[in-house]
Amino acid sequence: MDAGENEIRLEKPATALRRGWTTGACATAATKAALTALLTGEFPDPVEITLPRGETPSFALAREQTGCDRAMAGIIKDAGDDPDVTHGALVMASVRRLPHGAGIVFKAGAGVGMVTKAGLPVPVGEPAINPVPRQMMTGVVTALCQEHGIAPDIEIEIAIENGAELALKTWNPRLGIVGGLSVLGTTGIVHPFSCAAWIHSIHRGIDVARAEGFPHVLGATGSSSEKTAQAFHALPDIACLDMGDFAGGLLKYLRAHPVPRLTIAGGFAKMCKLAQGAMDLHSGRSQVDMQWLAAQAEELGADAGLKQRILAANTALEVLEMTRDEGIDLPAVIADKARTIALETLRGAPVSVDVMVTDRAGALLAHAE
Repeated sequence: MDAGENEIRLEKPATALRRGWTTGACATAATKAALTALLTGEFPDPVEITLPRGETPSFALAREQTGCDRAMAGIIKDAGDDPDVTHGALVMASVRRLPHGAGIVFKAGAGVGMVTKAGLPVPVGEPAINPVPRQMMTGVVTALCQEHGIAPDIEIEIAIENGAELALKTWNPRLGIVGGLSVLGTTGIVHPFSCAAWIHSIHRGIDVARAEGFPHVLGATGSSSEKTAQAFHALPDIACLDMGDFAGGLLKYLRAHPVPRLTIAGGFAKMCKLAQGAMDLHSGRSQVDMQWLAAQAEELGADAGLKQRILAANTALEVLEMTRDEGIDLPAVIADKARTIALETLRGAPVSVDVMVTDRAGALLAHAE
């Protein structure tokens, strides 16, 4: 998957999905085509590359240009059936020879971001081109230069058309990647709706917060709960992690890479699942247990009739409304139990936790500290 920063998420359809190619794979293919043209005067089209796991896809060129000491090739990214914001983007590589001994140098062209905060896989001040894509491009450049009997002293400038605008739809600004998108990918292949991609972006957010020395992070299940918790704690954007449904991905990484304070915020139904012990809060992978909810309400004084209504309820929201009408404060219990599960998952890591439960409009229903 084109994992991490350049990502949007939608519901996964039930039909079989077509895989695609990462920005890193496209940039590598464009680099190979451009350098071949620089050295031979001819663009290979299609151009074939070898991915880290041995696959050898071919890419058609969408743009090619030569002039003076430079050659450029462009490839349209095909992300398959994944709802990646970079699907259909034009990824371009421009190459030129450098003085002897300069080595291989990466530059960010228009639409590719620069790293401004520590904690990411690429140092501050470098183009946001991740390590594996760098290795892939270095490999094709080294091989081509060796084939033509020259030293691999080459500048590679990667650009993505409209990348600055597309980056505003990603988490790059929060991670300190400014001016454009990241060139990503570990396998070269986009696996549609990969959970690993989202969890990877959570981890990078934690890395950046730790590197910046920030003491408090927020993991929320959605935008409404995030806005409420962010305002309540007066947190900057850098502290907000795109947890979504992946509470386990957040908590397990913090267990090994602690931040002093964590706030978890979410709607009533999602927090019910966490309180029950679920680490993946997606509706397709965990469900609210109505028997469990009925038992919680019974401990708070629900009579037999209300308990039966809870057992027959269709949704957690319905349970919330019927218990609220009876003066039973289920959100407070849910917040407290969700906090207990979070602490148990952290296994003694030095992270203090508070949990906030909100309604669909973002109004605070309960806060466990």
